[in-house]
Amino acid sequence: MPETHQPEPLQRHTFVKVEVAAWAALIATRPDLADEPLVTGWAQRRFPLIVRRGVGGADDKLVALGLPLPPSHGKRRIAVALPRDTISEIAAPPLLSEAAQMAPDHWQDVIRRLVALSQEVRCFGSLAWQYLTGLPYLSAGSDLDLLWSLPDADDLDGLLAAVAHLERDAPMRIDGEIIGTQGGVNWRELHQVASSEVLLKGLHEIYLIERAAFLAGAPA
Repeated sequence: MPETHQPEPLQRHTFVKVEVAAWAALIATRPDLADEPLVTGWAQRRFPLIVRRGVGGADDKLVALGLPLPPSHGKRRIAVALPRDTISEIAAPPLLSEAAQMAPDHWQDVIRRLVALSQEVRCFGSLAWQYLTGLPYLSAGSDLDLLWSLPDADDLDGLLAAVAHLERDAPMRIDGEIIGTQGGVNWRELHQVASSEVLLKGLHEIYLIERAAFLAGAPA
């Protein structure tokens, strides 16, 4: 009998698209979503969902997914779970350099400087959703949510210091995570170095980890 392999778990912040039939079947079990046309037609419009943290010990055949609605629809955060085999497309969060076209003019200088610090910086949150859907997610109070892959320790210190410096005069709050092998840690927590432990957000749980242990890892 040929050996079978389970697919690798999808990581938090990964964007996916799901089969239209699977989405319709899900909506049929969620009367709380049936009266929201934007949600019911989400998959038909080929809009993505985002991989979110699931419950520890949950069925590994299901993928925990999230969908935040834009402010015009109440900013509701919708949580669902679908079988892995109903996912038709998988994509990394968009590069900040690509999503920047959707950002307001007064963000552009800060974005250019952030991209200059790291060409590979990616975004999630309101900017990413507006870029991926064309819907109006950004508002006057929106944060800029970013993801950086964990660099070498010396490079990380320089990156964190530069981001903190940029945020002082930025027109928006710069939020986000440094991503290592086990999950992500808020960039601000790593920069402030208040203790030897940091809060790591993994695929199934949130827990404290020694800062040195997190820094010893690199993205898979």
